[in-house]
Amino acid sequence: MFFVPVYNFVPGCIFFRIKKKTLRMLFCNICHQINTNRLTEKTFGTSRGLNTFTTYIFSMDNLLRATHVSKSFGDFKALNDVSIDVPKGSIFGLLGPNGAGKTTLIRIINQITLPDTGEVFLDGEPLQPHHIQHIGYLPEERGLYKSMKVGEQMLYLAQLKGLSRPEARKRLTYWLDRLEIGDWWNKKIQELSKGMAQKIQFVVTVLHQPKLLIFDEPFSGFDPINANLIKDEILKLRDEGATVIFSTHRMESVEEMCDHIALIHESNKILDGKLIDIKRQFRSNSYEVGLVCDDKAAVAQTVSQKFDIVSADFKTINDELQYVVKLPDGVSSNDLIGYLSTLGQVTHFVETVPSANDIFIETVQNN
Repeated sequence: MFFVPVYNFVPGCIFFRIKKKTLRMLFCNICHQINTNRLTEKTFGTSRGLNTFTTYIFSMDNLLRATHVSKSFGDFKALNDVSIDVPKGSIFGLLGPNGAGKTTLIRIINQITLPDTGEVFLDGEPLQPHHIQHIGYLPEERGLYKSMKVGEQMLYLAQLKGLSRPEARKRLTYWLDRLEIGDWWNKKIQELSKGMAQKIQFVVTVLHQPKLLIFDEPFSGFDPINANLIKDEILKLRDEGATVIFSTHRMESVEEMCDHIALIHESNKILDGKLIDIKRQFRSNSYEVGLVCDDKAAVAQTVSQKFDIVSADFKTINDELQYVVKLPDGVSSNDLIGYLSTLGQVTHFVETVPSANDIFIETVQNN
């Protein structure tokens, strides 16, 4: 295996004065070293070159990357060595109890405060002040000027995000018509309900079409109809290419919307990954069972001798035996169905997949 130093690495572009064949061999060499954990400073000539290259390579599929971020306020540790990767085009759930550190991390991403240690990268580049133009942030604490008129305020905030006044007005007209709130233009914020003001702030957040959208409790103040409306708009923005960080205590929203999650508790990240993979990790190999049989007590006794069972209570139109049955290793769901079929008519059979709420509670309590 040959070894070629690489110099002058710039995120997004590498300059070489070498032939194409050598270039192909070089990248094969680098990829091999990555896969075998042999990538060192020698490959790049400097430690900075190595750090920049590895950050870029592993950020190619991530819009945002935070690495080993810590933050303290006096003696209080708000974040302790937290790292997250937010994939491009995903909805990333940032979860945790009150005071866990979620808002501190969001403020660091928005450059409202700086980390004590660690780094944040946006689209492969170290976070810089100009990146704020690529971020839309809807904070939990609403920040509209109550005495200003809706239209005047939205134009002002849009121009702060770099839009020209004509372009801002054009986009505002689109969004106000889309949400059927065009007649609010000349109203003052103080004349609006909390939910109505929340719609205005949502529009201001997404108006400049940022790469990254951060929503902190976006459904606060909404009735169910408007909460569903905003949820659908967030999903559409994701489908159109936006990446979303979504912080909420509403676990049903996490189930419906999030592709990936990270759980922070007492300043530490204690869980992260694809939501579907985490559900698999927490599955218990248990099944809700409904069984119509002649002698419920006798059948329950028979089943309990072979499996761990607990009583269940689910809605049904049958008068049936209802249990959750936990399967031991080596026994499949087909084996269980076959066995139950010998005891009666199986009318209900569903795997008990843990909900996001179940996972949240169990993980926090165990930590």
